[in-house]
Amino acid sequence: MRAWFTRGDGIDALWSQELPIPSPGPTEVLLRVSALSLNYRDLLVINGVDTWKPPSPVVPISDAVGTVISVGEAVSRFRPGDRALPIFLPRWRTGPLTEDSSVMPVGGPVNRGFLAEYVVVDEQEAVTAPGALSDILAATLPIAGVTAWHALARTGLSTDDSILIHGTGGVALFALQIAHAMGASVIITSSDDAKLERARTIGAWATINYRTEDVANAVHRLTDGRGVDVVIETVGGQNLDLSLKASAVGARIAFIGLIGGQSASVHTYRLVQRQVTVHGIETGSREMLQDLVTFVEEKQINPIVDKAFPAAGVPDALRHLEHAGHFGKVALDAAGGW
Repeated sequence: MRAWFTRGDGIDALWSQELPIPSPGPTEVLLRVSALSLNYRDLLVINGVDTWKPPSPVVPISDAVGTVISVGEAVSRFRPGDRALPIFLPRWRTGPLTEDSSVMPVGGPVNRGFLAEYVVVDEQEAVTAPGALSDILAATLPIAGVTAWHALARTGLSTDDSILIHGTGGVALFALQIAHAMGASVIITSSDDAKLERARTIGAWATINYRTEDVANAVHRLTDGRGVDVVIETVGGQNLDLSLKASAVGARIAFIGLIGGQSASVHTYRLVQRQVTVHGIETGSREMLQDLVTFVEEKQINPIVDKAFPAAGVPDALRHLEHAGHFGKVALDAAGGW
């Protein structure tokens, strides 16, 4: 089989090599990887940013779907032919995140990822993929999908709520689709009017071009001066201050983003003035992923994929993601070759 590796020294330095196909242990399943989707975190690992730089060569990419080829003798949750979605934090099966379950995320810098023809995972570290979704669409669920699901659950989104979502990346559009399916009124931002128009076609109630409008003022105008009940903060950094300005009294903010930086000067007293609660969101547990799969099937949600590249074209796919012009997810199709 062929697998790709990174030392955290950039996209151009990625390399692939031939390896033996692994054998599953007693509680493990062997997956033939059929599709992957890319996340901003993958760029941090591959470009060796801060603590994401691998200490030694590692197989990158955290999001994937695969077909079960063989199973260990003690496996009961999967059988050959099933499609499986491995989870991002292998030890986070259920309940809240803990010190013990927040370790060893897949896709680097230490634990291996899924940019390989075959991978082995423990049966407890995956869920069955939705039957109605293609491999490419299913591969978007374990990180972007479950992060959006977790964010909306933690903020207690309800039918009567208004919600502000920043951007049109993978997590943002998942949040839009899920929130719309729940009956909430969704406001979404972008600097691209064409993307905003597309967002309306998948459920956005209102849109704001942040290049041409003051987002907080526009939000208050759209909500008759109240502000929004929920914010999905996918940018991070200084953008948190904007989210606070746009919030209603008693609002809940799901804080996810890294793109805007890991620190910023924020008007913290607005937390007091508006009685805002900020929830830090880390992907989600296996149980959350299972709940998302059920919801996606019930509501017939089709994840938004901007473009799918062949697996062998992973450098081009990563550059496309790095350019940040995508609408939805950037994916890799293993059927296109390794």
